[in-house]
Amino acid sequence: MRFSAFVTLTFVCMLAARANAAEAFKTGETVGPETWQRAEKLLPPEILAHYKTGEYVNPYVEWPADTFTWPTDFEAGTKANAGKFKVGPNGEVLEVASGKQPVFIIGHPFPTIATGDPSAGTQILWNHLYRTWYFGNLRAESQVNWVKPSGLERRMDAVVLFSYFDGVPERERVADNKQNFSTQELNLIVSPADVHGTAALTWRYRDPTKRDSSWTFVPALRRVRAISPANRSDGFLGSDMSQDDGAFFTGKPEDFTWKLVGETEQLRISDPINLQGKSGNEWLKTGGWRAEWPDIPFIGYMDPDWKGIGWAPASASLSQRSFYVVEGVPKDRYYLFGKLQLYIDKITFQGAWNRKFDWKGELMNSFQVMAWNPQSLKRPDGGIDFVQGSNMAFQTVEAVKMRRATVAGIKSSPKSGFDGRITFKESDFALDRLSQAGK
Repeated sequence: MRFSAFVTLTFVCMLAARANAAEAFKTGETVGPETWQRAEKLLPPEILAHYKTGEYVNPYVEWPADTFTWPTDFEAGTKANAGKFKVGPNGEVLEVASGKQPVFIIGHPFPTIATGDPSAGTQILWNHLYRTWYFGNLRAESQVNWVKPSGLERRMDAVVLFSYFDGVPERERVADNKQNFSTQELNLIVSPADVHGTAALTWRYRDPTKRDSSWTFVPALRRVRAISPANRSDGFLGSDMSQDDGAFFTGKPEDFTWKLVGETEQLRISDPINLQGKSGNEWLKTGGWRAEWPDIPFIGYMDPDWKGIGWAPASASLSQRSFYVVEGVPKDRYYLFGKLQLYIDKITFQGAWNRKFDWKGELMNSFQVMAWNPQSLKRPDGGIDFVQGSNMAFQTVEAVKMRRATVAGIKSSPKSGFDGRITFKESDFALDRLSQAGK
């Protein structure tokens, strides 16, 4: 009888597994009002609600776990890093052998994540950041859009410069990093007229105990003013997007306490053109690559025939991936959010959903980010560069209770610059450059 019961139970489990497999989305199917129930455990609740009501509607595109173009030097660095690093007392990366901070790292510093390790959450975050930094310096002429459910409310255009001192390919390393920088970032607003000339500059240091140096220039005051690093969590110029958002998360890891809270299968926003192996890039005469994006309505409000919500990822797809779920609590009580919940791909370490909670534990914002597969390109000198390979962007912070969103990352125009692998001068991020750039 016990054997019979066991066989019956096994058969029932097999049927259930087959039913679940049969319910899995296939390439070409649509996730929307007719199919949202199949995605019920595969999306954060606030995102699932959009698909349930038809506010978001996207095709499913399969992205197999083994389909990823690993840059050769990054992959070699990751393998060489096995067992070399540990998480220090401040959340920093330290060499196991010396107990000191390494001068430079390429690849994931933690190739294997031991999920039972108390520092696993911090390790995952560092892997995510080194993956991001690998793609090097970026100059983006980008829109920042305030969007309400019915459409566009306000548009701002910015020129954003990101400079990286760690994690980049060897040929792009800054030889003399005297101030031990980790990253530098300059935001310059070019339109509309009422905020034209506003600029913000941040220097981040590799020293785990040294807070960011941040300044802002406001044209009406004609002054450069230092600001607290905690202000990086505030909405930039009244939007819902903060400087700690960036491509997914650009806060300083050591300013938070991180914990791995789970692993899950999730649907995530992806670039369907990229997953088809189609991406265009132009070599710049000054060096570097300019991404060529198709002139299509990336966001719902751009399409006059769109029936969903204004900030929907209209030209994107959904793909299923496996994720770590990492939570971070800021050490600074003046930080706007009391907890961040990050969904980070277990293989690529790309971020998908960044959910932000207040200090009482209530969801405030949902940051939604698109993923892509890197692309290899040949330089005129015959060398190989690996670039992001994206054909569009979807970086959207949704203020859940306010029913509004800020959408960033889209080029200011189809011909605007989204330039990677470029070289900056030291003076581009100098403090006196801030007031000059703002004029």
